[in-house]
Amino acid sequence: MNCPKNNKCMPAAGASVEEFNLTAYLAGEKECIDGHLAKLMDTIPDTNLLKPAMAYSLLGGGKRMRPILCLAAARAVGVPFREITEPVLSTGCAIEFIHTYSLIHDDLPAMDDDNLRRGRKTCHIAFDEATAILAGDALLTQAFEILASPDIAEKTSPGLLLSIVHAIARAAGPRGMVAGQMLDLAAEGCKVSVDELQQLHGLKTGALIRVSLGAGAELGGASSDQREALKRYGQAIGLAYQIADDILNVEGDPHVLGKAVGTDAQRHKNTYPALLGLSASKALAQSLVDNALQALGTFDKKADPLRAIARYVVLRRY
Repeated sequence: MNCPKNNKCMPAAGASVEEFNLTAYLAGEKECIDGHLAKLMDTIPDTNLLKPAMAYSLLGGGKRMRPILCLAAARAVGVPFREITEPVLSTGCAIEFIHTYSLIHDDLPAMDDDNLRRGRKTCHIAFDEATAILAGDALLTQAFEILASPDIAEKTSPGLLLSIVHAIARAAGPRGMVAGQMLDLAAEGCKVSVDELQQLHGLKTGALIRVSLGAGAELGGASSDQREALKRYGQAIGLAYQIADDILNVEGDPHVLGKAVGTDAQRHKNTYPALLGLSASKALAQSLVDNALQALGTFDKKADPLRAIARYVVLRRY
């Protein structure tokens, strides 16, 4: 399967990491992923408001960081850049379905009660609350239909596929993202320790990031050492990503972010800037990026996209 069309995505032979064109790379990967997401949505019956609400949130923009990490991990362990396989791409997109469902539910009045997401009305504002809940439910279950589809099953050993489905379910559910969201809600108005906050975000944000990398690595035929290194990388950038989000909620530009800022303080949420201050939070995020880069020390230039993404995590403005 050949997706990226821009040869500028890849560094020239002998190029340094600094010369890697991350902007072009991310744009090419996003184009590929957006096209596949639309293809997957086309398979869903269009009989009522459910499909439009699902498509509104899934296809309404976003960085596509989780599927990009899935593809990058597969390439880092040896899958040729121009030959990304259907199982890797569909698995990454299935994780994006799960991520989108979590955003729809996170925005609901019962949780964060947000009106804007990616510069547009949130799903429950654009449609209604009941439709948004059902759209989120449908995206979550559709993700596992994708993972169990013949397109993946016929090209993946049963044992490997079962392992990946189990890991994604674990990362999304009561041992992962949902548990982190519950901890986040329970902690509002209460002060937690830095260790408790790290545990919360390791589940809420980090779990899907780690499993995106892990699934890509498994499907790419990674060795045990490579899988362990990518796990350490994922732990570091997952937490750095959340710290960067916390910082952007303090000093980000709402027009660039596509959502309001200052909301964490208004809701008395526990964040790294609230506990450590902005300067210490930025220093911690940078140290985590350094840890992520060290974890990739044994990888060759095929992991340059992962190295560039680690740096991007703390430099991004949205």
